[in-house]
Amino acid sequence: MSDPTSALGGEEFVAALRGLSHRYWGTHPFHHRMHAGELSEHELRVWAANRWYYQSVLPRKDAAIIANCPVPAVRRVWLDRIVYHDGSTDRGGESGRERWLRLCEAVGLTREEVLDERYVVPGVRFAVDAYVTFARTRPWVEAVASGLTELFSGHLMRRRVGDLLAAYDWIRPADLAYFTNRIDAVSGEGKSTVDIVVRYCVTRAEQDRAIAALSFKCDVLWSMLDAIERAVAKE
Repeated sequence: MSDPTSALGGEEFVAALRGLSHRYWGTHPFHHRMHAGELSEHELRVWAANRWYYQSVLPRKDAAIIANCPVPAVRRVWLDRIVYHDGSTDRGGESGRERWLRLCEAVGLTREEVLDERYVVPGVRFAVDAYVTFARTRPWVEAVASGLTELFSGHLMRRRVGDLLAAYDWIRPADLAYFTNRIDAVSGEGKSTVDIVVRYCVTRAEQDRAIAALSFKCDVLWSMLDAIERAVAKE
């Protein structure tokens, strides 16, 4: 019988992280309805406006990781995430924030409505703020591990693009640039993030905390969709 306190081997540790895939929000009933084409235009607008709040705080979450991380090489790698979401005057190109705002406009929201957060429901705000607080207050490698939901997101994004275009004929391919642009990036980031977590979580206790951090992130995402689903059900 293996010692439950001994460190997992690298492959075993990664398998334990990947074993949380069933907890990812891709399996949530709201997402099932979205992919099946069963959401109304109103429901899509509520989803897009609330998901915006999550997208908008990701640079702050990543900045918290950088602030807490003493390893220059990791900080340099992680900085690219902030640049992706916020954009860069040096690199040009459209930011992740702008791509999400474009999707919001495609489903019938104005930029003003999204930016002033008038449709963000309390449950979504609470869950997302808790995620930022986690990144600020927990050891940096645990915050990094919480982002390993990107291990599960590439496949979902590919399916989402096809399903949304097929089910909602007012959405154009260009409106889904956030997803199409992000698919390849998530694949690469997933591997680099796993490498960081495996390298710096060397004891069983550290590995268990990394797994718990990823579980927490899954809870955050699931709670967001629960809150969105309750909000549209009441209207």
